[in-house]
Amino acid sequence: MVLATAALTLSPIAAHAIDISGAGATFPYPIYAKWADAYKKETGNGLNYQSIGSGGGIKQIKAKTVTFGATDAPLTGKDLEESGLVQFPMVMGSVTPVINLEGVKPGDLVLDGPTLAKIYLGQIKSWDDAEIAKLNPNVKLPKQAIVPVRRSDGSGTTYNFAYYLAEVSPDWKAKVGVSTALQWPVGIGAKGNEGVAGNVAQTKGSIGYVEYAYAKENKMTFTRMINKAGKAVAPGSDTVQAAAANADWKSQPGFGVILANQPGDKSWPMAAATWILMYKKPEKPAESAEALKFFAWAYAKGDAMADSLDYVPMPQNVVNDIQKMWQAEIKGADGKPLYSPTN
Repeated sequence: MVLATAALTLSPIAAHAIDISGAGATFPYPIYAKWADAYKKETGNGLNYQSIGSGGGIKQIKAKTVTFGATDAPLTGKDLEESGLVQFPMVMGSVTPVINLEGVKPGDLVLDGPTLAKIYLGQIKSWDDAEIAKLNPNVKLPKQAIVPVRRSDGSGTTYNFAYYLAEVSPDWKAKVGVSTALQWPVGIGAKGNEGVAGNVAQTKGSIGYVEYAYAKENKMTFTRMINKAGKAVAPGSDTVQAAAANADWKSQPGFGVILANQPGDKSWPMAAATWILMYKKPEKPAESAEALKFFAWAYAKGDAMADSLDYVPMPQNVVNDIQKMWQAEIKGADGKPLYSPTN
C-alpha cells in the first residue's frame, strides 16, 4: 500500500552510483516510486525521494540539501529568479475528493465546487443535507456527521484544492483564500496525501482530498464532480487530459500553469501538474546531471507507468521546450550545459 511507504527511500543507492536526492510533494510520490524502481533496474542508479510535502520540498532545495525539490504549487517568476532556480512540470494528475460512507461505492456520489466549499467551511455538516441530496437524488444519504480531513503540512495539493474552491466560491475566496497552508475553519489535519488517505479510510463519515493514485491504489471511494460545463465527471487520465488540452504552458514563468476549473464537457475540475525545482548553477553538478538523465528517461519511457496510475504525461511539445530550457539554463562551473540529448 502507498500509505505505509511514503517516507522510505524509493530504491537503494548503489555504492558506485551518483546519489540523486529529492524531496517534496506527496502528490506525485506513487509515480516517482514506480519510475525510480524501473530506472534502478535499467541503469543501476537509484533515487532517494522523501515525500514530505511541497512546502518541505521548497525549503529543502533552497537550503541546498537535495539535488531537486518537488512542488505542486509553482513558484513565481520572481521567486525563481531570486533563488537561482529553474522549474518544470513532470506529470499531471487529479486532486480527488474521497469519502468513507457506508453503502456508497466509488463514483456513486456527486459533488460540485460550491457544495465542497461549504463542507470545508463548516456550513454543510451532515451527509443528508439538502444541497448534497439535490445533487444525488438516487443515493441513500445517511443522517451522519461529515468529518472533513485536510492537510496539516504545507501542501501543493492543498494549494490546488483551495485554488479551485476560490474559483467557484466567493465565500471561500473571502474567508480562506489560496495558499499551501491555510487557516482551516473545520476539519482533522493529516500529513501528506498518505495521511489524509489513511485518516479517511479509518474515519466513518469522513471526506478528504488526495491525488487520484492514492484513491486508486488504496481502493478508496472517490466522488464525481460537476465541472465548469455542468457535467458530472470522474477523476482519471482522460478527464485530466481534457482539462490540460488548452493549457498554454509557456504563458507562465517556469511553466507554472494552474489547471483548475478549466472549460470543456470532459474536464476534471481539479486537474493539477507537479513541478521539479533545480538550481541553474548547482553546487554538485554531477548529481544534477544524473537527475536530469532520470527526468529525461521518465519523459521518454515513463508514460505507460504514469498511465497505469492515472497520471497524465506531459505533451511531447512541452517536453521539448523543457529540455531546451535545461540546455540553456542549467550549467556547470565551466558554463557548459549539464544536459544534452546525447549524454
